[in-house]
Amino acid sequence: MTPAVMVALVAGAYLLGSVSFSVVLVKVLHGLDVRTVGSGNAGATNAMRAAGKGAGVAVLVLDVIKGITAVAVPRALEAPASVIGSAAVAVVLGHVFPIFFGFRGGKGVATSAGALGTLAPAAMGLGLLIFAAVLFWKRYVSLASIVTAALFPFLVALGARLGWTVHGGPWLVLSAAGIGLLIVFKHRRNLQRLRRGIEPRLGERRRKPAREAG
Repeated sequence: MTPAVMVALVAGAYLLGSVSFSVVLVKVLHGLDVRTVGSGNAGATNAMRAAGKGAGVAVLVLDVIKGITAVAVPRALEAPASVIGSAAVAVVLGHVFPIFFGFRGGKGVATSAGALGTLAPAAMGLGLLIFAAVLFWKRYVSLASIVTAALFPFLVALGARLGWTVHGGPWLVLSAAGIGLLIVFKHRRNLQRLRRGIEPRLGERRRKPAREAG
């Protein structure tokens, strides 16, 4: 595989990630910019607030497919592990900072699940169990996302040690760490709200203080 093709695969993954389905669908269905309503996040949950459950589910599925596609295509083309891992990070980077929408995107959880689940299905299975456990315990979706993202590189390393993962080598752990950092960074305001005790739990309505950082 030539260097030009490898660069194109990673760049293509970023451009694919930059297609913000929440922005597009809510705009088409209701003429709104999803980033101006609710939490202001360009993701499935906010799309559901703005345009209903159907839109939210559609965005969730499409965002997961973005992540799957970004990893599956270079893998099918037998790209090096470095390219596959870089493409996984690139698609999440595109979702978080989309070039087509002024670099204002979502938090990357669904796209990360698609990419990382394709890279390391067993580790993703453990990650989903951790997500569910934290969510059941604390009822904070944001906290469950942050904990899972932070632990995922360790889950990938564990899976590699136990022989669950065949492809990727160190690049798999590095890509998982890069994606985890992106997710934690995008949840920094949720962390602030968690510390202040104003982060809404699952099922609670979002509080609307006079001036909130995000």
